[in-house]
Amino acid sequence: MITLTAVQDLMYDRFDVEKTLVIAPLRVAEDTWSREADKWDHLRSLRISKVLGSAKTRIRALHTDADLYVVNRENVVWLVRYLKSRKEPWPFDMVVIDELSSFKSSQAQRFKALRKIRPYVKRIVGLTGTPAANSLMDLWAEIGLLDNGERLGWFIGRYREAYFRAAWISPSGIVYKYTPKRGALEAITKRINDITISMKAEDYLELPDEIDSVIEVELPDKAKKSYKKMEREALLELDDEQITALNAAAVVSKLTQISNGFIYDENGNAIRIHDAKTDALKEVIEQADGPVLVFYEFKEDAEHLMEAIPGARPLHTESDIKAWNDGKIPVLLTHPASAGYGLNLQDGGHVIVWYGLTWSLEQYLQANARLHRQGQKKPVLVYRLLAKGTVDQEILESLDRKDATQSAVLDILKKRRATL
Repeated sequence: MITLTAVQDLMYDRFDVEKTLVIAPLRVAEDTWSREADKWDHLRSLRISKVLGSAKTRIRALHTDADLYVVNRENVVWLVRYLKSRKEPWPFDMVVIDELSSFKSSQAQRFKALRKIRPYVKRIVGLTGTPAANSLMDLWAEIGLLDNGERLGWFIGRYREAYFRAAWISPSGIVYKYTPKRGALEAITKRINDITISMKAEDYLELPDEIDSVIEVELPDKAKKSYKKMEREALLELDDEQITALNAAAVVSKLTQISNGFIYDENGNAIRIHDAKTDALKEVIEQADGPVLVFYEFKEDAEHLMEAIPGARPLHTESDIKAWNDGKIPVLLTHPASAGYGLNLQDGGHVIVWYGLTWSLEQYLQANARLHRQGQKKPVLVYRLLAKGTVDQEILESLDRKDATQSAVLDILKKRRATL
């Protein structure tokens, strides 16, 4: 609402802006910006065109007369290339990036595309609740889009040299982890202070509490044996080689699958092993005083829960968001990567269950904030289902340490292998 109000003021009171492009996660682009404008009387006159859907639909929306054009971040590259192929000048003198943290990778095509047209943008705004959830390294690309490299430099290598040191180097010389030098946080924030504003919800809003709970699940004996067998064999296979991010991720993925109740075979088919977490989820739903939002990790989790939980429904479209907020969906299933950013789901319920935890601290924080946000009337209850004696517990520990990074995965596997 604040950003829309600023856009309207710049367009119709100050005449500083003619066209604004909003870049957002897909579901936020489909629903949140237009719905937010409709909520406020002073914003209802803003004309919003959604540059979404098929190429033909996007092109038509792009050439519709409007004030704001909303595009999903996956189509940023398409948009830049399309306008270039038509030899059309960049038409947006203002750009708003909703969830700026999704542009934190300097190697991503969306970042490179946006950087090319940055000189043609008069005003740019980035919105995020997690600017550096995993590392201060994330700030280089984000701030670089805002100021065209003025404050943190044009090259990420020089940024690394100035503010970080190598903390973990493999025998082959690959740096797996950088840590900030002493005073780096203060130095970086001082450089970007003039173009940033930080507003914490607890300083401005009276939100109900977020109450986090852990529900430990005991795996059946057969499942325990399968887990131990997979852990032992997979880790022993790595005994004569350096554990890398690639093979570490594969092992942890397999262990997490078993913790959740299944495992994918070589052909990608899911084999059910147990329903311990499903039974625990059913108990939470039974005791909840309203709808429950469930975050899952694997596609098989969602497919299984739709069969096992009456009324469970995946979040796919704008109509699903509306149905949830209207209280018509008792159990909403979604992945933190697709629904963890920008969506307003607080009207639909106040209970969250993590069926399978994510390694990404950013996704974890953002996902919980879908319910714990302005407009929430009740304390938000966050339940984490953990299979005892499995990697689940270590994922949660890394999240609590705010160290949910690639290095944490590697550390866990090395520690586990040492005990075999």
